Amino acid sequence: MSESPSKNPLKRKNNLGVALFVIGLFLVGTVLIFYLSGFQQKALDASEIILPPATVSYAAPKLSLTGLDDKTVSLEDYHGKVVLVNNWATWCPPCKDEMPELQAYYSAHIGEDFIIVAIESGESAATVMDFVQNMELSFPVWLDPQGLALAAFKNWDLPSSYLIDRNGIVRMIWTGPLNRATLEKYITPLLEN
Repeated sequence: MSESPSKNPLKRKNNLGVALFVIGLFLVGTVLIFYLSGFQQKALDASEIILPPATVSYAAPKLSLTGLDDKTVSLEDYHGKVVLVNNWATWCPPCKDEMPELQAYYSAHIGEDFIIVAIESGESAATVMDFVQNMELSFPVWLDPQGLALAAFKNWDLPSSYLIDRNGIVRMIWTGPLNRATLEKYITPLLEN
């Protein structure tokens, strides 16, 4: 007859070792998640460039949506200005993290024929309005319940940003959160021309 596992001290020791190993891995994983999320926030807050753009050259898509004031707006309305289109969502943590950076840059450059158009992907007008008011955003925010902007730019990642020059040509693309140093390095030279 064989012994039951609960009566065999060697098997109990092995089970205890495996359980301690699994718990240890879980704890290490949890610490890494908290560390890396803190690292991302520190990187976003840093004065160093965190995300260089992809350089492109193509006509901006013809895109018309509804603003928070319930009026139809279009990218063509801003022809002659430098436009930063930012696709984002209220539920997206990196999107939330970059909003103060976008607002600070916008406030510093508002008189330079520059506009940020923040296109929220999918939430209700009430949800977006609450977010905009809580974040004290002053740039235009458009509603995109069907994801038309994501389809028009052929990029479904959030956040994603597109720099459009005064002639309506998309010049730079970022996928991921932006910080002020990145905006200053890549957008400000276009504003000075």
